[in-house]
Amino acid sequence: MVQERTLPVFHAATAQITREQGLVLYEDMVLGRMFEDKCAEMYYRGKMFGFVHLYNGQEAVSSGVIQAMRPGEDYVCSTYRDHVHALSAGVPAKEVLAELFGKATGCSKGRGGSMHMFSAEHRLLGGYAFVAEGIPVAAGAAFQSKYRREALGDATADQVTACFFGDGACNNGQFYETLNMAALWKLPILFVVENNKWAIGMAHERATSQPEIYKKASVFGMEGVEVDGMDVLAVHAVAREAVARARAGEGPTLIEALTYRFRGHSLADPDELRTKTEKEFWFARDPITRLAAYLVEQNLAQQEELKAIDRKIQQTIDEAVQFAESSPEPDPSELYRFIFAEDE
Repeated sequence: MVQERTLPVFHAATAQITREQGLVLYEDMVLGRMFEDKCAEMYYRGKMFGFVHLYNGQEAVSSGVIQAMRPGEDYVCSTYRDHVHALSAGVPAKEVLAELFGKATGCSKGRGGSMHMFSAEHRLLGGYAFVAEGIPVAAGAAFQSKYRREALGDATADQVTACFFGDGACNNGQFYETLNMAALWKLPILFVVENNKWAIGMAHERATSQPEIYKKASVFGMEGVEVDGMDVLAVHAVAREAVARARAGEGPTLIEALTYRFRGHSLADPDELRTKTEKEFWFARDPITRLAAYLVEQNLAQQEELKAIDRKIQQTIDEAVQFAESSPEPDPSELYRFIFAEDE
């Protein structure tokens, strides 16, 4: 087993978080976890097809970053592991699941499936099947915000973009080219690296000459931050600072969140390359369990309140399944719709 990186220490006692914020973060993470568990069940029951990449274990990154923004107003750009980013951005669970079922009521009209979630209404710029494909798209969204504000004089154009991608994307040319442009133009963007240690079956330490990705920000004169991606309070604190800098016109931030996926790369992955010892190390750091313990310890929530949230989310998931199963397939006559802009 490769020596684990020393995780950044975050003192939860310093967390500037209210009861309401804590419950929002908890509910968002539970929604992500329960949704992905239901996806696994539906996949193995033959309700959905193709590759399905689940997010279990990484919920603190999605919730911590997106809930530090203005969900539905700011922009979110995802990867092929995109279901939970969509949920955090506010896309209803029933629309995400319907998309996974290939139904006409899905957020991408049943045309995108697992890796291509999109919702203009919720400012979700898409999931992308190609590694690093979404990075320049996110920079484009950040650029138009800055252009509208500075060149067109639109004072309301202060939107920030969050761009999520994995450690494997950081060896891709689009990563370096886009970070360079974002730094030169001081774009309002957060580059969020979800470093879960494995790019499919390739260990991160074996694939890159500088495994501490956040340090790569320095060559662009950009702020680079390392954070414990299994601690939603730590992620949220780092993201709030980065969002404030971006909105103030101070440019981009590269955030490396050290996290771990609890399942294989996809549901077709037998997950035989990772050691039992490594998995147990990370399983013990479950972000949902950690936040629940913190909220109770700090008297921000009672155990029964958290259980009530769990029950509420379970009902939401059950309703999403019913909605997805009962929704119609896309009509064959609409095969060529939603290709051109006038058909949006």
